[in-house]
Amino acid sequence: MSNTPSAAREAYGKIAPALADYTDNVLFGDVWQRPGLSPRDRSLITVASLVSLYRINEMPFHFKKALDNGIGRDELVELITHLAFYSGWPTANTALMIAQRVFDERNL
Repeated sequence: MSNTPSAAREAYGKIAPALADYTDNVLFGDVWQRPGLSPRDRSLITVASLVSLYRINEMPFHFKKALDNGIGRDELVELITHLAFYSGWPTANTALMIAQRVFDERNL
């Protein structure tokens, strides 16, 4: 196990250590590791849900995770474009701005 704190521990581990533990062990340990879907598929579903629900705080982390799980830049843009017709233009516009920041950070 790494000595580097997880994103959850960094974000809120001091104030809510139990939530950080659940995030690390249940969500990303159990749920994300279930055999029924690949990590790539789980990322597509998660990103689509976050964009549709306008969960802007979680988008940067999950856009990066999606890229790490094999989803390409163009696929993320296409996913967001597609969702504009289902979740609305404002959600897509905001998601694209957040995605662009992630792409810029990664020089994509």
